[in-house]
Amino acid sequence: MRPAALEICENLKRYRKELHRRPMVQLFKNDANRFRKFSCNLGDLLFDYSKNYIDDHALAMLFELARAAGLEQKRDRLFAGERINETENRAVMHMALRNVSGNPMRVEGNDVMPEVRAVLARMKEFSQAVRDGSVAGSEEGAAFTDVVNIGIGGSDLGPVMVSMALRPWCNGPRLHFVSNIDGDDLTDTLAGLDPETTLFIVASKSFTTMETMVNATSARDWLVAHLGEAAVARHFVALSTNIDETGRFGIPEENTFGFWDWVGGRYSVWSAIGLSVMIAIGAEKFEEFLEGGHEVDRHFATASWDENIPVLMALIGIWHRNICDYPTHAILPYAQHLRRFPAYLQQLDMESNGKRVSLDGTPAACKTGPVVWGEPGTNGQHAFYQLLHQGSDIVPVDFLLAANPCHPLERHHEILSANCFAQSEALMVGKSLDQVKAQMLAEGTPEEEIERLAPHKVFPGNRPSNMILFDRLTPRTLGKLIALYEHKVFVQGAIWDINSFDQWGVELGKKLAVDLLPKVRGNEVAGIMDGSTAGQLAHFHRLRKDNTSS
Repeated sequence: MRPAALEICENLKRYRKELHRRPMVQLFKNDANRFRKFSCNLGDLLFDYSKNYIDDHALAMLFELARAAGLEQKRDRLFAGERINETENRAVMHMALRNVSGNPMRVEGNDVMPEVRAVLARMKEFSQAVRDGSVAGSEEGAAFTDVVNIGIGGSDLGPVMVSMALRPWCNGPRLHFVSNIDGDDLTDTLAGLDPETTLFIVASKSFTTMETMVNATSARDWLVAHLGEAAVARHFVALSTNIDETGRFGIPEENTFGFWDWVGGRYSVWSAIGLSVMIAIGAEKFEEFLEGGHEVDRHFATASWDENIPVLMALIGIWHRNICDYPTHAILPYAQHLRRFPAYLQQLDMESNGKRVSLDGTPAACKTGPVVWGEPGTNGQHAFYQLLHQGSDIVPVDFLLAANPCHPLERHHEILSANCFAQSEALMVGKSLDQVKAQMLAEGTPEEEIERLAPHKVFPGNRPSNMILFDRLTPRTLGKLIALYEHKVFVQGAIWDINSFDQWGVELGKKLAVDLLPKVRGNEVAGIMDGSTAGQLAHFHRLRKDNTSS
């Protein structure tokens, strides 16, 4: 964080102490227009941030913080296609993948849209052929009934989350996803599948990702054992830029779909990585998904900061992380189809902003990304909401809710919605000791029981939350939601002055795994640097030996 921004943070911390002297509900009593002032819309989507411990002065200081961090200039560099991913010397232009406007988008002066449109056109042609059966496992064979996407990280979690979220529109072949190197993942997926009608999509830009390629090779062995070597070319598709490796695997170039180094893995579901989604929902609905993301791109690029939802989301997050010192952030969608959305945002946020070094290589001057977690409501209410309401740490929350369901069970949705609104209200208003005692007294509880139990029933309240409320969870709406959080992450990284687009933190463990693999396969521990790992491996080998001999 820049020195001028750090100074503003210190002023915000001092002001926060003054602001927190009043209960949050008092802020509403003092300002009848608080909801109107601290909420904004993007089409049918409402972002309400009025249940946070902020006021006009705090928000003005947060805008000043954004200016001091050079946010506007950094946003312009993002959309100009400059190499803002400095440690990898790359541009960041996933927005081009959903650019449905017809306007050019340039990376270092070159319009990338002709290439983007060409890949999208090939995806549409191929997905439709799979859906209508004109592409099949053999010339005489039946249409593909099952599609297995093999990838990991962004090459898995994006398509998994999106296909779950858009299940009401999934009218193509059944989708399956394999990501974990644990053999149970692939074994369980292949169980019950018919090789003749199964299509595999191998998603790896380099086509060298260890977990993906081990899974892909085992899937290939399974297919060859049933249908022979010649079947590979018909039953495998690659999402990769490494034509040499895909060819060696047996996948023809016409079944290989590429993307670009300015597309990070956790931002890639809009690209060819989304091919499995397009096969499931069709090209038209996939286009609507892209349109939703593009709408947010235009909003982020042009809206004033007081109406700019990603900017507001990010600044509220900065307030919580750096001014209030809250270490985690919960994503609570009241939508079963969004059950993987918290995990998706966990990767997006924590892989992007889990950094301790500033752009200039010096230690970050403030705390950066929070721990992001969550589960769908109402399941979470019966799991971890105890901590949200009465725990010793305060956890800021994002609630997400559709006004209208995609199912016919209206009574279910009314109960779900009431719970969402109630949890948001309960976190803010709480329940004081006096209120607890008065209620227990009215219920006829004996005095001694009141004194004993009342402290356990107090809710402190004043716990912050945002509400994202929208009409219906459609492909367009989902596109909006993803893009809102993408740009929120960018804004926070810009303010913290870190690179949100590399992920060096995953490299060390991967390298050590390669080094340790021979020792796992063998029966020695010599050369291991620490006694703990040596002891673990020795016990591992004893268990393996016992299992082999039994």
